[in-house]
Parts: sequence; structure tokens; C-alpha cells
Amino acid sequence: MTARGAEALTVGVVVLTMGDRPEELRALLDSVAGQEGDPAAVVVLGQGVRLPVLPAWVTGVELPENLGIPGGRNVGVRVLREAGGVDVVVVLDDDGLLPRSDTFRLVREAFAENPRLGIVSFRIADEEGLSQRRHVPRLGGADPLTSGPVTTYLGGGHAIRMRVIDRVGEFPAPFFYAHEETDFAWRALDAGWEIHYRADLVLQHPRTEPSRHAVYYRNTGRNRVWLAKRHLPAVLVPVYLAAWAVYTVAQRPPLAGLGAWWAGFFEGVRLPCPPRRPMRWRTVWRMTRLGRPPVI
Repeated sequence: MTARGAEALTVGVVVLTMGDRPEELRALLDSVAGQEGDPAAVVVLGQGVRLPVLPAWVTGVELPENLGIPGGRNVGVRVLREAGGVDVVVVLDDDGLLPRSDTFRLVREAFAENPRLGIVSFRIADEEGLSQRRHVPRLGGADPLTSGPVTTYLGGGHAIRMRVIDRVGEFPAPFFYAHEETDFAWRALDAGWEIHYRADLVLQHPRTEPSRHAVYYRNTGRNRVWLAKRHLPAVLVPVYLAAWAVYTVAQRPPLAGLGAWWAGFFEGVRLPCPPRRPMRWRTVWRMTRLGRPPVI
């Protein structure tokens, strides 16, 4: 598709906030406003909090409670859809920053050139340009500067074709936090879409650890089980869960964290999280060829 086709794609942005980083949020919005091409439609959602004063071109939505990351993003997508005309949804962390002004142009071009491209994962880098191993969506965190097809994407900075959401459904609100991206990615892959990691699309983000969130260990354990129960062929469910249990113990988390993880694990076993739609075996093989079979 031509550059003209890329220019025709419209971009909408969804940002969630807890209201505790107003300066960082304003810097992010300034970087969004500085993007080349037509301005994006921007929605900022306060997760059960009052929003700070926002620029006039930003739509602010104050949610009555914290819906979690996937639930909040679902509301943001609905707002963009009601506004109409959005082809690509860009999701950004409220303490992130787009250091380059051509990011949205490159996003438009990527989707215009490849009609099967469903999701683009940005490279998350700190102020020194370094990416943490966990921010590279490949096994082992190999070479964050190498772009290519992957099997999942980074929640803090990514772009999704709106038609993918229309096809595979919303983000899994019951997950609240942790692994909602993997759940959506698996559904997109099973529907035939491609996911690409782009090292040249950078979201600058402070260096952090996921365990800073109070619900990290419990939700990680629970949502891993829900992932398997929702999407894996039955024979792979115990293999996947056993692999993650061994990995978690090998990481030697603090005792309190390990206890919370196991509590979440058994919560996931006990509680359903429908619907169950096992991926096709050809999707399993496709993920294996991409370097990450869905048992690791």
C-alpha cells in the first residue's frame, strides 16, 4: 500500500492513570501532540480518581472505580469507537514518553504495508536508552534492538488494529492486571493476525520492576492458570502450568510473594474464567516456529 494509504489510517490513543503522575502524564500528552501527521484522538481515563486538568483536545473519562488495566482499556476503546473513524488504537503508559516525533507515522506505515499485521509492540527503554530483559517479547530477552515477528506484545506501549479487537473481542477484564496482553495476543494469533516487535518505535519509560504492584504475585499465579484454561488444548494445560510453577520457584521470590503466587494459582484452578476457546494446533505450531511454543 502507498504512503497515501498510510496517511489515511486514523490513530486513537488510550491512556490509563491513577492520578498520581500528573507531570509525567502531561509530558506524555505533549509528546503525543508533537507526532507527525493528523492529530490522534486521545482518551485519558482516571481509574476511580479525579483527573488533572487536561488539554482541550483530550477526552477525559473519570471511571467510578479502578477497573484494572484490561477493563480500563476496554472503556477507552469503546469511547474511541463511539467517536468513530479510528483505525489503529495506541495504548501508552501514563509515565511513558514518545521521544521521536515520527512514531505514529511509522505505525501507520506498518499497518498500511501489511494487511495481516494486527499488533505492533513498541520497544520500552529507560532514560539511557536501555531495555530491560522483561521488556523484550522473546524468550531470553534476546537483542532488544532487533525487530521481527513475536507471539506477544508489551502492555506499556503498543498499537492494535481496531479490526482485530472487533474480530477477537475485548481485553479480558477479569484478569485486572497481569498477562492480559498474552491473552489477547493468543486470540489474535489464532485468528490469523501477525504481531511484530519494532525496535524503532520507542516508548521511554522509567526503569521499574513488576513486583512493585501489590497484586503482582497473586494475579500472576491466577492469570497463568486462566490463560491455560481459556486457550490451550487440554493436553498442553498441565505442561504449561508445570513449566511456569518450576520457573517461578527457580526465580526464588520472597516467601510472601511465593505464598501469594500459589494462592493465586489455586484460585485460578478453583474459579472459572470463561469462555474456553482452545487455540488450533496450527497456531501452536506457528508459535513454536516463532520461537515461543505455548508451554514456555
